[in-house]
Amino acid sequence: MEYFVIIISAIFVSNIVLAQFLGICPFVGVSGKLSTSVGMGGAVLFVMTLATMVTWVLQYYVLNPFGLAFMQTIVFILVIAALVQMVEIILKKVSPPLYQALGVFLPLITTNCAVLGVAILTIQKEFNLMESVVFAIANAIGFTLAIVLFSGIREHLDLMEVPKGMRGVPIALVVAGILALAFMGFTGLV
Repeated sequence: MEYFVIIISAIFVSNIVLAQFLGICPFVGVSGKLSTSVGMGGAVLFVMTLATMVTWVLQYYVLNPFGLAFMQTIVFILVIAALVQMVEIILKKVSPPLYQALGVFLPLITTNCAVLGVAILTIQKEFNLMESVVFAIANAIGFTLAIVLFSGIREHLDLMEVPKGMRGVPIALVVAGILALAFMGFTGLV
């Protein structure tokens, strides 16, 4: 039951983007097309899960035993940066169109505070390794759900007649706010 609560909470109740407002840059920047949103969601899932596993192990087997817990943020950022470089190299070889579509936003996963936030939250919540992995995967699914929903709405808005002053970023931000409010309705679930 505990894993179920972690999953539902991370995806819907405390959605990393729509409730905690972490990872807004790729959320707004990559959500113009559904295909790039799905690709970004997959990349974030991979990086967030691996980063959480590696940082959890480093925290409990290196930083804490050697009294280096104060180095947590720097070490976590270095781990995330290395993993993003690995994803970038793999995507360039495996899927050049997706690599091109993600463009500058792929390296931005390094500074995506959602990835760092999840890694730090697993330590703060004192999750064990399995709970940390479930938490990371659920948060990545929540990120992907939010960005895919948002990109679908944005693609639909491109077909609609929007007042001139609201076209582009203004209507996107209004929609993001409404989407965040909709997700707040899940607050009573857990």
